[in-house]
Amino acid sequence: MNNIKNIEKEPKIDKSVVSISLGSSKRDHKAYAELLGKKFKIERVGTDGDIKKAIELLKQMDGKVNAFGLGGIDLYLWAGEKKYVIRDALKLKNAVSNTPVVDGSGIKNTLERDVIEVLNQAGIQLKGKKVLMTSAVDRFGLAEALYNAGCKMLFGDFIFGLGIPIPIRKMKTLKMIAKLLLPILTKLPFKLLYPIGSEQEKASIKKYEKYYLNADIIAGDFHFIKKYMPDNLTGKMIITNTMTIEDINELKKRNLDILVAVTPEFSGRYFGTNVIEAILVSLIDKPFEEITHDDYRDMLSKLKFSPKIIYLYVKRDGRKNTSN
Repeated sequence: MNNIKNIEKEPKIDKSVVSISLGSSKRDHKAYAELLGKKFKIERVGTDGDIKKAIELLKQMDGKVNAFGLGGIDLYLWAGEKKYVIRDALKLKNAVSNTPVVDGSGIKNTLERDVIEVLNQAGIQLKGKKVLMTSAVDRFGLAEALYNAGCKMLFGDFIFGLGIPIPIRKMKTLKMIAKLLLPILTKLPFKLLYPIGSEQEKASIKKYEKYYLNADIIAGDFHFIKKYMPDNLTGKMIITNTMTIEDINELKKRNLDILVAVTPEFSGRYFGTNVIEAILVSLIDKPFEEITHDDYRDMLSKLKFSPKIIYLYVKRDGRKNTSN
C-alpha cells in the first residue's frame, strides 16, 4: 500500500506540480492528494502537439509551481549509459529559468527496474518469456532489467519509432545501432519519432500484429503499445504507464490478462514518470542540481511507490478480478 491519500475537493495547496505535454488535451487530468503530510495539486496539460504553446505555458508558470514534468516527449534517449538530448525537448527546458524541469528519466532506472522484483514476489516467472519492447531507447532501465531476467527480447525501436519493420533481438545490437543513430534522430522534429497531439487519440492500426501475437509480455510507452495493438490480447501481460480509465477499459475489452502499472494511481489516472519525478523533486529537500538516484530511491521508499499488478481478466484460480 502506497502513501497516497487522494482528495476529492481542492484543499489548501502546499505543493504544485504540472506536466506540460505535447500530447492530446483530451487526456488532461487534475488530481489532489496528500503525500507525506503535504497537500499536492497534480496537473497534466496537453498542448495537442503545439511546441510554441508548450513553451508559452512553461514561461507563464515558471516560478509559480514546484516542478514541471515534460509529457509526450523525452529530454533524453539512451544507448546503454550514454544519453542523447532531444533538440525539441531542449527548447522546452530552456524556456524555464526558476522551476525544475524533469522528463521522468531520473526514475526510469529505479522505479521501472522494480517491476522484475514485484513480478517475482507475485510468483510470475520471467525467464524464457518472449517480450515485445516497443522502444528501449526511452526505457533502457526496463529493457535491460527484462533482458537480465532471462526474457527473450524483441526491441521494436525501428518498428514503433520509425515505422520500419526491422526487429532487434540482441542487446548488443540495440546498443550499437542506438549509438550510431541517436545523434541524428534526436535532432529531428520529435513528431517524426513519437505520436503527439491528435495522433494519440487515433484508433489502433492493424499492422505489425505478428509481433504482438508472438509475445508473452508487451512493455513500453502506452502510446507506442496502443499504436498497432491487436483486438485480442488473451493471455498476455502489458507493462506500461500513462493510462486513463478509458485505456484500461479498452484493454479489458481486448481480454488482456495482466496489466503492470509502473506508476501509482491518482484519482483514477496513472500519470507518466515525468509527473512522478516532479513529485519527488518537490519533496526532496535539496537543490535540484544536487539530487541523486539515491535520493530518488529513498523518496520512492518513503512514499511506498512501486509497480502494481492488476489482473484484468482471469486470476490464477479462474475468477475474474480487477485488482492485485
